[in-house]
Amino acid sequence: MDIRFKPYQPDQVLLLPPSLADWLPADHLAYFVSDVIDQLDLSEIERSYETDRRGQPAYHPHMMTKLLIYAYCVGAPSSRKIEARTYEDVAFRVLAAGAHPDHDTISEFRRRHQTALSRLFIQVLLLCERAGLVKLGHVALDGTKVKANASKHKAMSYGRMCEKEKELTREVEELLRRAEEVDEEEDRRYGKGKRGDELPEELRFRESRLKKIREAKEALEREAREEAQAEAEGKIDEQGKPVKRKRSRKSKQLPGVPKGSDQRNFTDPESRIMKDSTTKGFVQGYNCQAAVDSKSQVIVAADVTNEANDKRQVKVMVDEIKGNLGRKPKELSADSGYYSEKNVKYLEGEEVDVFIAVGKRKHTDKEASAPRGRIPKGLSVKERMERKLRTKRGKKKYGLRKEVAEPVFGQVKGVRGFRQFLLRGLEDVGCEWRLICMGHNILKLFRSGYVLTTG
Repeated sequence: MDIRFKPYQPDQVLLLPPSLADWLPADHLAYFVSDVIDQLDLSEIERSYETDRRGQPAYHPHMMTKLLIYAYCVGAPSSRKIEARTYEDVAFRVLAAGAHPDHDTISEFRRRHQTALSRLFIQVLLLCERAGLVKLGHVALDGTKVKANASKHKAMSYGRMCEKEKELTREVEELLRRAEEVDEEEDRRYGKGKRGDELPEELRFRESRLKKIREAKEALEREAREEAQAEAEGKIDEQGKPVKRKRSRKSKQLPGVPKGSDQRNFTDPESRIMKDSTTKGFVQGYNCQAAVDSKSQVIVAADVTNEANDKRQVKVMVDEIKGNLGRKPKELSADSGYYSEKNVKYLEGEEVDVFIAVGKRKHTDKEASAPRGRIPKGLSVKERMERKLRTKRGKKKYGLRKEVAEPVFGQVKGVRGFRQFLLRGLEDVGCEWRLICMGHNILKLFRSGYVLTTG
């Protein structure tokens, strides 16, 4: 034995069974996640197995939930990564208690219970409130674009759909005509031993493409008709005025007909091409919203929309805050993307002190001096907000937005590496976003040093 080194015997047989409690430090995140999940009500998930008596017993919902939530906390939510880590990662092995559910089982558990899992966001938020991390003194509202589980190259504009539909229709008709005319070439075209009435591979491909294009085209036309009907019924815009379709005299755009530039993705039809303000590029994705409490950067409301514009999200997010915590924030700040007179009036009506920029300011713009004295009479809603943000208090409160909301997206995307959804469709993506935000809140709770009570 070399006395220079500590003993190293990788083939040593353990005489006593190891304890999982000895595998990680007592203050490890995995144990904290386990304790948090044990305090949550998972009865909605458990009840779904009461009538399920097929095959072998299912893995315990507590174990599966712990694996999923811990995976979202450490930035490894892929079902294949989770399966691999139950073999390779000590923390995952501890949470799984030596079990190794395969990736299909993990994926199916998430798909089957995604709504119930996303509702756990509120239970974790209430734990954060109990720990003193949520005050609702000031809430910053912001959004970020996250890539969908679809390529933007799988999208097609309505104008291109119309052209492609005509092109493929001609090709399908030509292939059918040729197939009928050249009966003597059946053996060569269809292969020996075949009936001869099977569709050629070339024709099947074009027909399937034509079917997808027609379905996407019909969906865009349906959306355009619904929008036109809403306008005809007197729908109001964000300023509280009747919506009118803007058409120049030269425009041939008709109500209820999609614009040629309107696009639809074949892989995830509910996703949209949006401009990412961070990269300045365009992504096929969703607009993810988060309302963040200034006390400890805890997310108090989370939602997803496929609208690139943020103006319609103010009331949605404030209503969600009230639904989650039973009360409203005292103050709210947001960037110019959320500004509208309707939003300002709504927040003032809710007695929320609002600080929303009315427009983007260039770095070259000179800083206006802080106004003094009484507010002049006759100012518009926009002018009053501009004046408010130039005051010392207004600058300070609006400045919280960069300190509160923006770092959260940096932590989610940069630190935990979440840059693309695993699921597809607006509803499923919304559930996944709440799981991600729940992981963020658990990390905040963990780092606060809060001690969970048992029993």
